[in-house]
Amino acid sequence: MDVIGPVGAGIAIALENVFPPLPSEAILPMAGLAAYRGAFSLVEALAWTTVGSVVGAFVLYGLGAWLGMPRLRVVALRLPLVDPADIDRTVAWFHRHGGKAVFFGRMIPIFRSLISIPAGVTRMPLWRFGLLTAAGSLVWNTIFVMSGWYLGEAWPVVERYVVVVQYLVVAAVVAAGLWFLVVRLRRRRGDGTGDPDAA
Repeated sequence: MDVIGPVGAGIAIALENVFPPLPSEAILPMAGLAAYRGAFSLVEALAWTTVGSVVGAFVLYGLGAWLGMPRLRVVALRLPLVDPADIDRTVAWFHRHGGKAVFFGRMIPIFRSLISIPAGVTRMPLWRFGLLTAAGSLVWNTIFVMSGWYLGEAWPVVERYVVVVQYLVVAAVVAAGLWFLVVRLRRRRGDGTGDPDAA
């Protein structure tokens, strides 16, 4: 972090938004620790990591806008157990809760990246998406940068607890995926579409 500086920290966070396996929960406290040591200022750490969050979010927003509803429906037709109606329901849900989803989604592992795609699909106004993303990201980034700043060399203590929360979120996502799979398979069997003889 001392080598890459605040701009490098921002780039790392932008990449984390595009590639969620990169852990912001490790990058952000390290930026706070570097600021604590005087490598750069706390304001620089918060400003550049938030800029990185917004830039990364706009990359995925652009992907969603490029895909659009027609392409997403085509993709859904090619995926097993996914129907175009699923896309319609997701987009309808986002139309109802888009603002809250973008703001609070920035504070939930995994979803902080994925929420930008439906925002792009629905063409949420750029100014609104940018403002909500910046606000939500600033809250998230401040929590972890300040943890590195206040804890100093003891910042890995925070990472230990955050990893537990991340595992819980991942477990919830996996459980939801399995539930969706079971429900969809039962529905296919019920209407005969999963039965080769019926086909």
